[in-house]
Amino acid sequence: MREKVCGIALGILLAVLVVVSLGMGTYDLAASDIPSILFAAVTGTPVDAEQKATTVLLVIRIPRILIAALAGAALAVSGAAYQGIFKNPMVSPDILGVSSGAGAGAALALILGLPSVMVHGVSFAFGVAAVLTVMTLARAFGKSGNALVVMILAGTVISSLFTAVTSLLKYVADPDDTLPLITYWLMGSFARSGNDTNMGLMTICLMVGAGVLVALRWRINVMSFGDEEARSMGVNVRASRAAIILASTLLTSVTVCMCGSVGWVGLIIPHAIRLVTGPNYKSLIPLSMLGGACFTLLVDDVARLIVPGELPVSVLTALIGAPLFIYLLAKGRKEWL
Repeated sequence: MREKVCGIALGILLAVLVVVSLGMGTYDLAASDIPSILFAAVTGTPVDAEQKATTVLLVIRIPRILIAALAGAALAVSGAAYQGIFKNPMVSPDILGVSSGAGAGAALALILGLPSVMVHGVSFAFGVAAVLTVMTLARAFGKSGNALVVMILAGTVISSLFTAVTSLLKYVADPDDTLPLITYWLMGSFARSGNDTNMGLMTICLMVGAGVLVALRWRINVMSFGDEEARSMGVNVRASRAAIILASTLLTSVTVCMCGSVGWVGLIIPHAIRLVTGPNYKSLIPLSMLGGACFTLLVDDVARLIVPGELPVSVLTALIGAPLFIYLLAKGRKEWL
């Protein structure tokens, strides 16, 4: 019952945030113009509103709203999956180095002056390479009893390595041109991500990655009690863990390469949903997607309104996420499983 109520509430909140976000921004749109512009866009009929208002709504705001919601859903569901297979609610999607790897790839591509599509491609490749390296190290040096510990330690090492590479690239970058690009990209933003190509790629990756996690959510439930219990119930732990990690990595890396580094979403949203509905991944996976979409839309709206320009998204997610996470920790002192 709690799951249904939470799902309905999050669905209503998401719809409200989408409607509110349509009117958010430095260019004031008349509330009466929005329905007519949307109706004209769907039916192909002429619109009475100004051309500038139509361009702002259809070319800038709607794509930005969609990319923000998709990114939030991807980060939150990957965070929920990571927390389940590592049996720890403190785990975030970047624990295996995907965020730092994708950041290093983007920094390298920006220094080389590659076009935007190549920046995204190199960033994605580096993020996937980081996770594959971690999994290879865990398989080579980890034993059945400590494989998760070795994987986490390897992720910490690889993450530190790619962070150092990013710092080195920033040090040698042109301070007047390339360095600001790298710095602002790493801060995260949805402002430049909302185009047809990015939305299509994000939608496909979310469908594939989240589809795998939804299909395996019952295995995450079993694996959260330990590998031995999962094996006794006929679960192929190694194959299931690999599939879950790869799906979560796909979601995280594509978000980082499209929108930059957006922290805290994959950590606090699954934790908050778990405190409300419990640790059943049958509902936690879809509810985390809804919660993540709501959170990123809310943060993006605040980022556009709090200063004359806009704040980087990662700054606000940290300012909102850190106190919220402390509150969640204080509220959920009991063991989460």
